[in-house]
Parts: sequence; C-alpha cells; structure tokens
Amino acid sequence: MEALLASTFTVAIAEIGDKTQLLALILAARFKNKTAIILGIFLSTLFNHFAAAWIGQWAINWVSPDLARYLVAASFFAIALWVLIPDKVDAEKSRFYKMGPFLATFILFFIAEMGDKTQIATVVLAAKYDSLTMVVAGTTLGMLLANVPVVIAGHFSAEKLPMLWIHRGCAVLFALLGVVTLLF
Repeated sequence: MEALLASTFTVAIAEIGDKTQLLALILAARFKNKTAIILGIFLSTLFNHFAAAWIGQWAINWVSPDLARYLVAASFFAIALWVLIPDKVDAEKSRFYKMGPFLATFILFFIAEMGDKTQIATVVLAAKYDSLTMVVAGTTLGMLLANVPVVIAGHFSAEKLPMLWIHRGCAVLFALLGVVTLLF
C-alpha cells in the first residue's frame, strides 16, 4: 500500500504544470470527445509507466542494496532539482491530430512522457519499492488525478495555479523521499 500511495501522491504533485498536463489542456480544447482523451491518457500512461517501472526493478537487481539505496536517493534529489525547471509544450499543432482524439492523445502522451520527470520518477519508485503493480497503478492514478480535471474543465488554465509554490512543494517532496530513502 505504501508503494501505491507514494507513487500516486508523488506523480500527481509532480504532474502539476508538467508538459503532459499542458498537452491535456491543448487536447481538451482541440477535441470534444473527453472520454477518448482520458482513455488515451490512461492507456498511454499505463504502457509507458509499466515499461519504466520494469526497467527500474530490473536495473536495481544489478547493484548491491547499499549502492541501490544511494542511487535511488540521489535520483530523488536530482528530480527535486529538475521539477524546479518549468516545462513548456513543444508544439501546439501536430500531425497526429488527424488521427482523432484517442490515437492523438495516446501517441502524444506516450512521446511526451519519454524521459519526462514522471517517467523517471516511476523508474526510481519501482527501484525503491518491490511492487511493480502498485507502482504502475499509483503512477498511472497520479497522472489521471492531475490530468483528468484539466480535460474535463477544458477552459481551465494551469496558469491560474500558484506554479512557483507547486514546483517548490514538489521539489521538497522529492528531496524528502531522498532523505527517507537514505535513512530507511
């Protein structure tokens, strides 16, 4: 349960103001079928985060437990610094839009998540917790908690949120996860 809750909370907070959340806003403004967008986000995140978590669990088996603990803690500290750098969406127009809301969302979210903070966090969380299923479920749930409200309220803008404080809070959260990893 700890893996599920930590993964959900971590990714939901980290996702606020992230480029995939901005992408969700653009897709919601572009397409009327909100269900297709949400389903695209869900399946894309599930596949992407499953692969990331699998890599995290696979990689952690190749290093000693002490080294693994330091690597995971260092990764949390690195992500804490990374979240302080705001994301921007690369392009508002995409050739994938003509594929419809589901396929466009699925493909664009999958691509946007590659090397993203939340994908790296999924790798690290899977390395920390020995529960691939709970980490993937948690990170996917966290993505949905952050993105579904944006899709449903398509007119809602991330600019209305106190982004500086959200990013700082998220950085503190990742730093605390790093400290907890070192101590326990």
